[in-house]
Amino acid sequence: MLLDVDQIDVFYGAIHALKKLSLQVDEGSIVTLIGANGAGKTTTLKTISGLLRPRSGSIRYKDIDITRVAPEKIVGLGISQVPEGRRVFPSMSVLENLEMGAYLRKDKKAIAEDMETVFVRFPRLKERRKQMAGTLSGGEQQMLAIGRALMARPQLMLMDEPSMGLAPLLVKEIFAIIKDINERGTTILLVEQNAHMALSIADKAYVVETGEIVLQGTAQELMNSPEVKKAYLGG
Repeated sequence: MLLDVDQIDVFYGAIHALKKLSLQVDEGSIVTLIGANGAGKTTTLKTISGLLRPRSGSIRYKDIDITRVAPEKIVGLGISQVPEGRRVFPSMSVLENLEMGAYLRKDKKAIAEDMETVFVRFPRLKERRKQMAGTLSGGEQQMLAIGRALMARPQLMLMDEPSMGLAPLLVKEIFAIIKDINERGTTILLVEQNAHMALSIADKAYVVETGEIVLQGTAQELMNSPEVKKAYLGG
């Protein structure tokens, strides 16, 4: 098992945001968290990446306890995040944004090779490499956010709402990219409101409601579940 989140409790002040939440991510898989807005999905990712501290419970990555490890050290261990709302650096060029993704690395030759790989995967970013990131379209910014996360050479990528605000055609493209990244060896924990798309590419899925896991199983089992159909798949 690559990631084991065990019984974590997370609070925002007096608000109990995550309640004894547990999930497991196997190496090489795509695991998705689905649920309504405010259910605790983003909070889960932020806690795994060290931006929030659980009050109790533990998080283990490759059998290392990372529950209280600093965020930049967690990146160094091989976990990178594609944040909700893309969060590119708008007044920096595409190239500079990608370089920021590799800020912990010293292997210049490998960084250059990875940059080339990102440009092969996202030709539009290559065309716009000198352009300010803030002037890109939503879809291009999402590609840049993914490319920037890949520059850290993660073993586990946390993705938060990658399809948010994108046109349907672009959503398909982004999900094809996520699948491709996974097939090339990166494990993915995906938070996504588009439950149908998320379940179509995932191996395993969890449903989060008010900070608790209420359903879990293979993506196919959840796709066929009457409760999930009714609540998240418009059926």
